[in-house]
Amino acid sequence: MKGIQKIIESKYGWLLLLILLVAVNWLASSFHSRLDLTREKRYTLSRATKDLLNSLDGDVQIDVFLKGDFPSGFRKLANSTEEFLQLLKDQKSSRIHYNFISPQETLPGSDSTYETSLVKLGAAAINLTVQVKAGQENKRVYPVAVIKYNGRQSLVNLYSGGKRMITAVEMNSAEAMMEYQFAKSLDELVHTDKPLIGYSIGNGEPELGVDMVNGQPVYRDARTADLEQTLRSKYQLFTLNLHNQPIIPDTFKALVIVKPTLQFSEDEKLKIDQYVMRGGKLLLFIDALIAEQDSLHYKNSTVAFDRNLNLTDMLFRYGVRINSSLIMDLQCDFLPFAAGGTQEHPQYEYLHWNYYPLFESKGNHTINKNLGLVAGRFVNPIDTISSPGVNKTILLSSSANSRILNTPVLISVNENRNEPEDEKFKRHDIPVAYLLEGKFTSLFRNRIPRGKADSLGMLGVPFRESSVDNGKMIVVGDGDIVLNDVTENGPIPMGLNLFTVGSQYEYQFANRDFLLNSLEYLVSNPAISETRNKDIILRLLDPTRVKEQKTTWQFINIALPVLLIILCGFIYQQLRKRRFA
Repeated sequence: MKGIQKIIESKYGWLLLLILLVAVNWLASSFHSRLDLTREKRYTLSRATKDLLNSLDGDVQIDVFLKGDFPSGFRKLANSTEEFLQLLKDQKSSRIHYNFISPQETLPGSDSTYETSLVKLGAAAINLTVQVKAGQENKRVYPVAVIKYNGRQSLVNLYSGGKRMITAVEMNSAEAMMEYQFAKSLDELVHTDKPLIGYSIGNGEPELGVDMVNGQPVYRDARTADLEQTLRSKYQLFTLNLHNQPIIPDTFKALVIVKPTLQFSEDEKLKIDQYVMRGGKLLLFIDALIAEQDSLHYKNSTVAFDRNLNLTDMLFRYGVRINSSLIMDLQCDFLPFAAGGTQEHPQYEYLHWNYYPLFESKGNHTINKNLGLVAGRFVNPIDTISSPGVNKTILLSSSANSRILNTPVLISVNENRNEPEDEKFKRHDIPVAYLLEGKFTSLFRNRIPRGKADSLGMLGVPFRESSVDNGKMIVVGDGDIVLNDVTENGPIPMGLNLFTVGSQYEYQFANRDFLLNSLEYLVSNPAISETRNKDIILRLLDPTRVKEQKTTWQFINIALPVLLIILCGFIYQQLRKRRFA
């Protein structure tokens, strides 16, 4: 201590102190370290994210569009985003750069605003009413960020909801998903090769693409507009006609089959089966019954009956069975029904339509983690069958108040004239979507003709009785989940109900997220997908105890610290009096 005091009191002591202060500040700004003592490791990046950051060979610019006067929920979202970005910067400070921008600011060197470019990227605005000095002001907030890397950019959604007020649960979900959203977008920018996805046609599936008719673009099937746009933004998408293809090429990372209406032949099933045996992934959206809303619109009733797609035995061998029955659920979407008026000018009222169930995710897998409600239409329940070596995970299921109708069943709009009898809706958690993982057994084991087996061998793909590696497939008992409605103005996003557009019941459900999450789990980087498993425990105060103990805690937090300071001061004064008496 005496040596340090001599240095300080020396002629150049002040200079040494100044150098020491600068050195300490430089070290503090260059090297960051923190201890994460939270149980769920809230402030710790996953190994996959760290590896991704360490692989960067260029700078990453992140622009967050949450700058401005917003309600408390969006301010908290902005603060949480900044905390997470600082985590990224601590891991790779030389490569990560971020700033916060107001969407209404003008782009450098341009007359347009950032908002224009955000809309082009697909960002959706949330309209807010903000209190300012002059009164109230309408603002549009974009809870998104844009990542730029090596000349490419990607949009990151920070908040998947569309509400003006972010609840505590939604905020918690947004924070839990933040690492996944950023890691997924950055991984897509780093690895530019998009996986190849096959879309099956030839069995009555809705077709993709646009044709030019008299110089005007016309959808081949407008119901697939959002499906095609969504898949092409993430993957290389090609159509595949099972009639014409001798085999399904292994270059396809996954095969998507959406709402087939024509029966599959044994030869087509063999192609699908052997594709699975060679390690191919399947994503099936199957309507086992003929039940369409259009029939109700024109006839007020329809009879749902089996399509006879000839897929039951193949799915049975893999471990599931799509039943020829329908789910009715008290947790469901709305439809308008005539409730009065005249034939020329009817009056409509929005009522629950139990054949349009809304599936709430249980959050038991990375696919449905923090997933919102998924809307279905005339959905078929799924059963499982014992299949050694195959693990089955329920991804979507009905609510606690549902029922099953066996076919043939009459569906009539007159059912909504009376309130549903709740005692009939006693079933709960009826599965409608399954993930199957494991070693599958071929449907054609011990039954394939010798000539067909020889033909496969000549094509370079010998017949396999079981899958090579642990395979994956997802089976959904509804083909409409990934199709969109079409209005007079054109297609609308999937998950949005045509009949509620423009009403107070308009809401876009999480159908698109479910599709993307399912495909991502099947074909993309599994380590990145695992970041969805991050949980942040929402520790809310008990409102009853807060009300009962309000005065006690006010005293502890406000009055007690002041009293302790006064007490310490009094004791100190008394000790001084005794010492210097």
